[in-house]
Amino acid sequence: MVDNNDSDYNKELSKFIRDLTFSLKAENVLQVGCSTGNDLREFPENFDVHGIDLNDDALKKAQLKLGSFKFKKGSVIELPYDDSSFDLVFTHKILNYIDDKDMPNAINELFRVSRKYIVNFELFGKDEEVINPEDKLQYRNMHKRWLDFKVKIISNVDMHEDIDPEKSRFNLVRKV
Repeated sequence: MVDNNDSDYNKELSKFIRDLTFSLKAENVLQVGCSTGNDLREFPENFDVHGIDLNDDALKKAQLKLGSFKFKKGSVIELPYDDSSFDLVFTHKILNYIDDKDMPNAINELFRVSRKYIVNFELFGKDEEVINPEDKLQYRNMHKRWLDFKVKIISNVDMHEDIDPEKSRFNLVRKV
């Protein structure tokens, strides 16, 4: 998967994430499940960008491509950052691979390390049905998952196909 990752680069989505971050006046950003850093490529080198992933090879490629950004090995269910470390924390189709039993920890961790905003781009299914049992891929309903947190739900819409051909669901929440 890492070998083909550069071919999966979606410039429009990367620009959308950058522009959203700037429009929210975030001073730093963390992508959880950053792989080789494709979603971070449109950020300027001098911006405070962080990425975390479990895959060592992906992180090495990310660091080579985006040398001024900070990459770390770690998991969404136990993020190695202090509380309220980042103005904006986002995921892109990583929660679709998290086991149901680990989802509460993952959501708690995203909430914990965010100072202001959390963004999820995840394949949507109201009832979180399984997409592919072989790779444990399943739809997620992030809107439902955020209802138990002290957040304001700003957006819960499908991405336009010109930005994300898979039309993942875009959830933006603000901590209150």
